[in-house]
Amino acid sequence: MARILYVLGGLLVVLACAESVPLLADLVSGNPDWMVFAVSGLLTLFLGMALLLANANHPERLTIREAYLLTAITWFILPIFGAVPFYFSAENIGITDAVFESVSGLTTTGSTVLTGLDNFPPGLLLWRSMLQWSGGIGIIVMGVAILPLLRVGGMQLMKTEASDTSDKVLPRAREIATGIGAVYAVLTLICAFAYGFAGMESFDAINHAMTTLATGGFSTHDDSFGYFTEPMLPWVAIVFMVLGALPFVLYVKAVRRGPMRLFNNAQVRFFLYFCISVVAVLTLWAWRTMPLSLFDAFSQSAFNAISIITTTGYANADYTLWGSASVVFLIITFAGGCSGSTAGSVKIFRYQLMLSFLKSQANRLIHPHGVFPVTYDSREVPSEIVLSVTAFLALYLVSWFGLSVALALTGLDFQTSVSAAATALTNVGPGLGPIVGPAGNFSGLPDIAKWMLAGGMLLGRLELFILFVLVTPRFWREL
Repeated sequence: MARILYVLGGLLVVLACAESVPLLADLVSGNPDWMVFAVSGLLTLFLGMALLLANANHPERLTIREAYLLTAITWFILPIFGAVPFYFSAENIGITDAVFESVSGLTTTGSTVLTGLDNFPPGLLLWRSMLQWSGGIGIIVMGVAILPLLRVGGMQLMKTEASDTSDKVLPRAREIATGIGAVYAVLTLICAFAYGFAGMESFDAINHAMTTLATGGFSTHDDSFGYFTEPMLPWVAIVFMVLGALPFVLYVKAVRRGPMRLFNNAQVRFFLYFCISVVAVLTLWAWRTMPLSLFDAFSQSAFNAISIITTTGYANADYTLWGSASVVFLIITFAGGCSGSTAGSVKIFRYQLMLSFLKSQANRLIHPHGVFPVTYDSREVPSEIVLSVTAFLALYLVSWFGLSVALALTGLDFQTSVSAAATALTNVGPGLGPIVGPAGNFSGLPDIAKWMLAGGMLLGRLELFILFVLVTPRFWREL
């Protein structure tokens, strides 16, 4: 337990230091909210340092059970401290809304309960974006280093991406983390400059760069990306949303060994083909059924579809008005990006494995005595990984059904309940309908529904099994 508290203390210290940035933003702009960040930062720093000093003589290694516990505790505690500036700000944000916004930020979901963002102080807007940006790098580290170790939902298959001894990216794990962090920071800077070049003001460019690479979707305006009229901005967002949804370990490989390392990856190719196919279908639908030119249909379809597939959640059109095509947006909510990226949802590699498994089963029906192994990227996949992915998908459906029913019991209509549950578990952001759709806001939901959705965001971000394992009595008996 000492190791867990030591790591948690270090993370709280980092969070406290991060609060100095919005503090300075408010101080420069003359907004009195800088005092909120000062007090919150000092409180967080004090508790973090206390945990570090009290647990300095910690064990060197974590057990598997301690790794489960550390991962869950981290994602529960950090949003609480991240909510403090919201709660004590001058915007009169209640405790429920403050925690919801913080959870949505750190899990990079992007659902928001705040309105009047155009008039918010710069420090609070910057804090929202920084929560998503820091959550994004945390998600990458969890996907590369922690989930493969814990063998969650077939993620052990991804272990070779970072640690295969025959194809090492860098000599040591610390260098891998440093390389990923450097790539993440550089891409964010390039994205900010690209937004600025395309016509976005500097403050908006910085904030949107952070939330784009994190595939989070928080905006500095109530109208999200629909606020901006410059024609090049959606295309800049598309490029960097896709980049945020690709495996960051491959970027490190590409820097050292050439850009083709990205496109030689089976998961990346499948993801790009899937994006192109969905955009093509939606473009034809919008062009044939709505008063849009072919280019406008393509532009709106590409931006909004890529935003949902990558779990970013930006919107520049109310696609719930597209008739039956809105169902497509609900379906692609469950797509997600690649493993080891900032994107949430199910992840593309799991669908690849399931397709390979179904192909294998079909071949066995035709040729009962044949041997048809399940393969991934030209490698045979052990049956335990296939079973793990199957269990993960089944649990995902059960969790979606359970959360939908729970939300419906709070008085929400069917469309709102189902789509809000889906967008929380997949960490996408907008759902369907006038309440939680791309033109709506989660502020009108009952408080109990907001707490349920916050729990759903954490459940989805922790890949389901981590939390379900923690509620089993056997886990605590053997800890």
